[in-house]
Amino acid sequence: MSSKTPDAARGNGQAAAHYLGVDVPGSPFLNETRIKRINSGRYEMQEIAGGLAVVRHGDRVLELGAGIGLVGAVIARNRKPEKVVSFEANPTLLPHINDLYRLNGLTGTIEVRNQVLISSPDRPGSLPFHIHNSYLGSSLGGDPQRARETVEVQTQSYDDVCNELKPTVLIMDIEGGELDFLEHANLAGLRAMVIEFHPKAYGVGGMRRCKKILRDAGFEPIGDLSTRMVWVAERQV
Repeated sequence: MSSKTPDAARGNGQAAAHYLGVDVPGSPFLNETRIKRINSGRYEMQEIAGGLAVVRHGDRVLELGAGIGLVGAVIARNRKPEKVVSFEANPTLLPHINDLYRLNGLTGTIEVRNQVLISSPDRPGSLPFHIHNSYLGSSLGGDPQRARETVEVQTQSYDDVCNELKPTVLIMDIEGGELDFLEHANLAGLRAMVIEFHPKAYGVGGMRRCKKILRDAGFEPIGDLSTRMVWVAERQV
């Protein structure tokens, strides 16, 4: 990390950034650019705006891909859902996500689990996760030869989590894993979702397939909140 990085970004337990009532504690994953993006509302702005638009008081939110924890935390702080359960495969992010939850008094509302949620019935017990220097480049489908480290991450059954949580809203940013997830997922019970597509992982045809699955399940994108790459969608009654 650059010597010009603020001390608050080095993980001293103090807030390094702030957005919509959420303090983001310093961590090795915050640099000057990312801090500025958070403070100005430009960090994951489509996902945050979408979540704030569709999550209601009392909802149960399932988040796949917690990142640094900000998206789920902003939703938990501002929309007062009953529960948010986030899944994040990158184990190096977990301590900092939990620090963010604690700093904002959200541990009773939101939790993060270091697991990969699998909808397929032939779920493996674990999957290799490739960690790169940038957490944004870390993924299940990356090149192990270019990774800084590869770790095995436990999987969890999507059906089991649905039986436990009974989610009403799904927020998903899993760096290309969304096509395989949607191919097998039972979307019954979900009222709304926010999903980022990654056609670099599965091509334009794969993105069209994702959108067809969602439309076949009754979801339609909200026009002023959705783009080609991010859908904020609600189930049509």
